[in-house]
Amino acid sequence: MDLVRGLWRKHRRKILVTTTCLGSGYLLYKLYNAHTRKLADLEQELANERVNDEIIKTQMKAHFDNIQMIADTATLPHAMHHLSSRLVEEMDVSSIMAKLSKGKGILIPSEKLQLWNELKILSFTRMVLSLWSVTMLSLYIRVQVNILGRHLYIDTARGLGNSHLLEELDLIDRDDEQKFLTSADFLATTGMANLICNMQSAVKEVLKGKQLKDVLTTRVLQETVMRILDVFMSTESPHHWVDYLMMSQDTTTDASSPDATVSKFHQLITETREVLTSNDFTNVAEISLKSCAVALVEEMETKTGLATGMQLAKLLPQIEKTMPEISAEPDKNRFLQLIRDLPEVKLFFTLLYANMPQ
Repeated sequence: MDLVRGLWRKHRRKILVTTTCLGSGYLLYKLYNAHTRKLADLEQELANERVNDEIIKTQMKAHFDNIQMIADTATLPHAMHHLSSRLVEEMDVSSIMAKLSKGKGILIPSEKLQLWNELKILSFTRMVLSLWSVTMLSLYIRVQVNILGRHLYIDTARGLGNSHLLEELDLIDRDDEQKFLTSADFLATTGMANLICNMQSAVKEVLKGKQLKDVLTTRVLQETVMRILDVFMSTESPHHWVDYLMMSQDTTTDASSPDATVSKFHQLITETREVLTSNDFTNVAEISLKSCAVALVEEMETKTGLATGMQLAKLLPQIEKTMPEISAEPDKNRFLQLIRDLPEVKLFFTLLYANMPQ
């Protein structure tokens, strides 16, 4: 015992220092080991998140591609068929052409001139109206299916992630979904009359200085078409043309129902209108319309020799021949394919699908 006490008195400092060092070292080891485990767990967690993110991205990409396919093969063909029929019904020039044909040698010059001027206005109205309607309807339907598809994807994902809440989720009712999709016929059924009236006004404004004997070249015809579109789009209030494509938000609610303002159908219509009145959509629409106008004039140039110039009166029958091509079925419609393949259009709908409010 005395020996131990002697050693303690003699080597106390060394023992304390050694003990402290050993304790500190052990503590540091434990801290390091815990830190290492936390880093490993964090790295594993991040790796798992990366794997999950890739899975989600793959699923969303597949879902996005399926939505575009549905638009091309189901929704768009039905709406285009309806629109094509309405365009033929509402903008028929056959009666004027029949009068001109039967009136040869009978009509006095002033009567013949009046009929030709009517045909000029109607032919340009039919051409630009068809081009605008087909372009905007195709873009509108893609907005619809992307909004609806995104909602369905999010609702399903939430339900799968919280299976016990699946029955409580505010999923889109089948009737609301169908009602929303069939609203794409609004242009053909309700918006067409006002659309024709305002488009015809724009045509008269642009063509008022052009005579039947005037010679039009490819460049002049393209500028004329674009001028008509510009006058039409800029007339009245900003985004007035949205009212030709879809119903107003007021008509989607029932004033007697306190919950009507939060119905899924109303929400879908509201989101669609917000997209259509955005600057990004306006830019995409303008790019699409210009691309289609250029393609249409180039096709007419190939078939008529328009490059060297053609009198306006002789050009009118050629314009009439373009109508079936503009409103052809989606799988045979080069204008719809052109719109779909535009880089700006692809990017717009990719961002629309990816960045929609959740």
